[in-house]
Amino acid sequence: RRHIHGATSWNDDILLTGSTASLVDDFIQLLQSEFSMKDLGPLHHFLGIEILSTIDGLHLSQTHYAITILERANMIDCKPMSTPLESKTKIGSNDTPLDDPSFYRGIVGALQYLTLTRPDLSYSVNYCSQFMHSPTIMHLKMVRRILQYVKGTIDVGLHFTSNTTLDLFAFSDADWAGCPTTRRSTTGYCTFLGGNLISWCAKKQHTVSRSSTEAEYRAMANTTAELTWLTFILKDLRICLSSPPTLYCDNISALHMTINPVFHARSKHIELDYHFVRERVSLGLLVTHYIPTNDQVADLFTKPVSKSILTRFQDKLCLQPRPRLWEDIKLKENSYNHGTTNGETLED
Repeated sequence: RRHIHGATSWNDDILLTGSTASLVDDFIQLLQSEFSMKDLGPLHHFLGIEILSTIDGLHLSQTHYAITILERANMIDCKPMSTPLESKTKIGSNDTPLDDPSFYRGIVGALQYLTLTRPDLSYSVNYCSQFMHSPTIMHLKMVRRILQYVKGTIDVGLHFTSNTTLDLFAFSDADWAGCPTTRRSTTGYCTFLGGNLISWCAKKQHTVSRSSTEAEYRAMANTTAELTWLTFILKDLRICLSSPPTLYCDNISALHMTINPVFHARSKHIELDYHFVRERVSLGLLVTHYIPTNDQVADLFTKPVSKSILTRFQDKLCLQPRPRLWEDIKLKENSYNHGTTNGETLED
C-alpha cells in the first residue's frame, strides 16, 4: 500500500498531513531532529481560518475574523440581510464621493480576505473593490449591506467531505456587458473536486465582448486554464483523476465552438481563447457539457442574485453553518460531574 504525506508552510507555521498518524508523527520527529520547533497538536486555526473536524470531513470558517470586521465598522449589532446586494443594484453617475475613502478601502480589503471561505461574497466584494480609487456614498451603502449579510451568516463556512469521488469539474458563466460604464462582461466560475468546492472566481473581463457567446467563451477559456492548472497540481501530488475534467456551461453557441473544427471569421477576435479550449477538448483533456441556466451555480459569481437563488445554490457551494457541538459538550459535562475525565481539553 502506498502512503503519502504532505506539508505546507506560511512563514514559521507548518501544516502536516498524511495517510496515517504514525507517518505524520515520524515526519514531525524528523523535523524536530533538524530544527527547533513546537508541535501544537491537531489543527484548529490557521491564518485566521477556523478548522473543525466533523464526522465526514472538515469545516472551514472565519467567524471570529468576520466579527472583528463588524466591530471595526461599528456594525456588530446591525440588522441582518438575506443577500449581499440587491438583485438589481444600480449606481448613479452623479453620486457624492466620500470625503475620506480610507474607511471604505479598509473594510473592502478586509472583506476580500473573508472570501477565502465565503464564495457567496465573491461577486459583491469584487464589485465594490472596483471603486477603491473614488468610492461614493452609494458604494459605502453597498458595503454596509454586505456587512449586514455577513452578520446574518456569521457562522457559515465551507464544508469538505471525505466520501467523494476524484472527479474534477467546473461551472462557467458570464454576465454579458453587465458594467453600465464600460460595458465589459463579468466572468464567474467555480471548480469542484468530487463534491468539494476548491476554487472560484468573480472578475470583470479585460475587453468588451461583442456578443453573449463571446463573453461566455472568454469565461470558458479562463475556467479551462484553472482546470488545467489544478490538473497539474493534482498530478504533482500523485493524485490520479478517474476521467478528464468536465466544464459545464449554459450557452449552447459557446459550447458548439468547442467542438466545431471550422473557424469562422466572426470568431477571429477571440482566436487565442478559441484554440486553447478546442485544443484541450480535441486532445481528450477536457469535456464540455450543457447545463440549464436554472442549475448554473456560477451565476452567483457574475451578478447579484435573489434570496431564493442564493439559498438554492448554497448547498451546491458547500456552504454550511459551523456544526454545533452541544451533544459533545453535554457528554463532557456529564463526565466531569461524575468525577471522570479523559484528559482532553474543551475549547471555547
